Amino acid sequence: MDSRGAILASWKSADMISNAYLGDLTDAELLARPVPGINHIAWQLGHLIQSSDGIIDGVCPGSMPALPAGFKEKHSKETAANDNPADFLTKAEYLKLAAAQSAAAAVALSKQTDADLDKPSPDSMKDYAPTVGDAFLLLGSHWLMHAGQWAVTRRKLGRPPLF
Repeated sequence: MDSRGAILASWKSADMISNAYLGDLTDAELLARPVPGINHIAWQLGHLIQSSDGIIDGVCPGSMPALPAGFKEKHSKETAANDNPADFLTKAEYLKLAAAQSAAAAVALSKQTDADLDKPSPDSMKDYAPTVGDAFLLLGSHWLMHAGQWAVTRRKLGRPPLF
């Protein structure tokens, strides 16, 4: 397995775990907060989608599909406390956007050589992704970090542990 294959394998694991945690949740349950002040899953999905878009577009400009108008603003830090269901998408809509972002990221990754993955990332990303390869790797780990938060929300909703 080469480096691109290893990155894809990490994404596949993150997708499997994320989709399992989201699988039986309703649209309304995506707005549940396990404790006050913790971001609900709907907001986190938007955050993950726009983060993936920004990260990959940052290292491979023009490679990601456009997000819907106003999407980034609806999932900004300033909107994290919003609980209005009308301001968020359905689970199916989030998953469709995530799949489109993932597919575009996979195409961008397939075009990278090992030397490309070793190149420095843009200055704005240096703190969390020093190289292009680090930026691609970050997608899977970022989804897994949030999926760990979803496990807590699921337990609060009375769902059994999955893993």
